[in-house]
Amino acid sequence: MPSRKKTGMFSAAFLTCICSFVVICVALATPHWVSSKVHFSGTNSSITVSLTYGLFSGTCEQLVDAGLLVPEKIFQVAANLSNTKAKSTITAIIVIVVLSLLVSLLSSGFTCTNAVSNPYQTFLGPIGVYTWNSLCGIFILVAMILFPVNIEGNGLSIELAHGCFSGLQKHVKSEHAYGYSYWIMLLIIFLNIASIIIIYFYDHARYSKKKEQERPIENAPKDVILF
Repeated sequence: MPSRKKTGMFSAAFLTCICSFVVICVALATPHWVSSKVHFSGTNSSITVSLTYGLFSGTCEQLVDAGLLVPEKIFQVAANLSNTKAKSTITAIIVIVVLSLLVSLLSSGFTCTNAVSNPYQTFLGPIGVYTWNSLCGIFILVAMILFPVNIEGNGLSIELAHGCFSGLQKHVKSEHAYGYSYWIMLLIIFLNIASIIIIYFYDHARYSKKKEQERPIENAPKDVILF
């Protein structure tokens, strides 16, 4: 059976891993990664398409000179993309976030296992927790970089605007504001860092105690050496 200290430390790490898993689910499920206003010039008026979307779906509406022309409607992100580069990038982001979800689940399993037992395999201990949490954090960071690159570099919002409404003419400018579904991914990274720090403190304390128990005999008291 693990010591009380080990159970407590790994239980705390398990809690942070579970929180990370839940937050990733929220980020995947909610369509509030970004809100965009895409402006187009028309023949006699300017048209603005407002979009709010996530990785899978979103909503859009069309306004002409600040007047509502087309009511809000729901769209599927992948179905509205004709640009291969933008579509490939959003698919890659989805795959990366799903991988981070699976890695977070693995990390939760590792911390739970260590909280209730003493695994014989080295990789099932702190090393495994370090590995899975690091991978999860890296995946999320890559997704956070790729998403704005897809918007700014591949014109994701412009492509979605054209997919939602036909007859749009020359693109003038776009404005983007990233939503809570995007920014909560920072929380995932912080939770992964917290898990690593908790296990590091446990591992460091265990190592220090082990070294203390393995002190060379010359550090022992003289009467013990004489004996």
